[in-house]
Amino acid sequence: MDAGAVTFPRKKTRQIMVGNVPVGGDAPITVQSMTITKTADHEATLQQIYALAAAGADIVRCTCNEPAAAEGLARIVPRSPVPIVADIHHQYRRALEALEAGVHCLRLNPGNIRKPEHIKAVAQEAKDRNVPIRIGVNGGSLHPDLYKKYGGRVTPEAMVESALTEIRYFEEVDFDLIKISVKASSVPLMIEAYRQLSEQVDYPLHLGVTEAGPPPAGIVKATAGIATLLAEGIGDTIRYSLTSDPVDEAKLGRQLLEAFGLRERKNVDLIACPSCGRAEIDVFKVAQDAMHAFADKKIPLQVAVMGCVVNGPGEARDADIGIAAGNKRGHLFVKGNNVAVVPEAEMVSTLVEWAEFINEHGIDAAVKRAEASAPAARKAAEEDRLRNLNDLGEDANNSEQTVALIRKDRAKASGPRQRGAVGFGRVSLGMGRVGSREMVGHAAVRLVRFGCGRPLRLPDR
Repeated sequence: MDAGAVTFPRKKTRQIMVGNVPVGGDAPITVQSMTITKTADHEATLQQIYALAAAGADIVRCTCNEPAAAEGLARIVPRSPVPIVADIHHQYRRALEALEAGVHCLRLNPGNIRKPEHIKAVAQEAKDRNVPIRIGVNGGSLHPDLYKKYGGRVTPEAMVESALTEIRYFEEVDFDLIKISVKASSVPLMIEAYRQLSEQVDYPLHLGVTEAGPPPAGIVKATAGIATLLAEGIGDTIRYSLTSDPVDEAKLGRQLLEAFGLRERKNVDLIACPSCGRAEIDVFKVAQDAMHAFADKKIPLQVAVMGCVVNGPGEARDADIGIAAGNKRGHLFVKGNNVAVVPEAEMVSTLVEWAEFINEHGIDAAVKRAEASAPAARKAAEEDRLRNLNDLGEDANNSEQTVALIRKDRAKASGPRQRGAVGFGRVSLGMGRVGSREMVGHAAVRLVRFGCGRPLRLPDR
């Protein structure tokens, strides 16, 4: 048997889509992490998301703990290179606002949002939008009734029951786009809870040891729990929860899956923006061309392909090298610093040539090589950045219309309580399907009611 061959069967689960990333079924096991920035600070959060994507994260979770965070998500989602999960705390209305912002998945903790009518309202809205929900059971925040039932202790049975109760609420509104986690800080408790849950459901499972702590002890705990279950064929997506830079979480998750032979080892880590309203090239095509160009080269660098020079170099500044489009030319950057300008037709070949140079001589040598061309490159990039802003405005993705809609509906919801329509509208960004990355130029915004004209009804608080 080959050294990299999988030596254990993987349990078959249902498959759901988190944005354009499949989870469960026969899909590759995915790596997740979570930002530690304030989600309201969308620029800082986007920079961290790009760093996580470059480190190997397939999906990134952001907290949605306040109204400003929901508005931040509306600005983040159109520009994120990977699907975004909104982490909901105690207020179910944040979940509805996160859906309005366009997130690709929600995470709900059954111990925090407890009213059945609130849970079902969120599930119904997620169903209407075809957005999955992770039932995120946490051993430290079980429903008080479950603590009482199981003798004031957290047990595997209590955690599994919490998940199954939430599933029943979802099933009442015919919602089944579900993935589940039953995390605990105790490794044996977490392992047994997942084993029991895996015997009772076929939904995809998200593995993790919560609050594992700082390295190195946190790495040992997380690996012990996640790796044990992976070896038993349990698990469809994983997250290391460390008191550390989240980039470390993504790298460790990727390394663990590679060690198990569950993910192929890469040469370059290529990241690309999702082709938002500012894009001046077919980002998907250029990214594919770059992947083909690097396919047979063993160059362990992080490479970025960005659709515009307005946001690209900043968002992907942690990449070793990248290129951003602007005015039919490519702006090459090394660690976020513009170093050269090339014709659009030479973007991919220039990326490869500079990547080979960096791989052989190092980043510092590349920066020194660019000393003569860097000033002109920065000037050209600024010219194209200003032209793009002048042509498309500050809000090419129409994110502020989404934010205004969120605020309007929040104001209605906080007014005099009355049953009936609250009026969450839907914003559709005309950028094509996420999976196909179809391009249509500028983003178009269309406001419609959910459910073919049916107003959304929210339960009283």
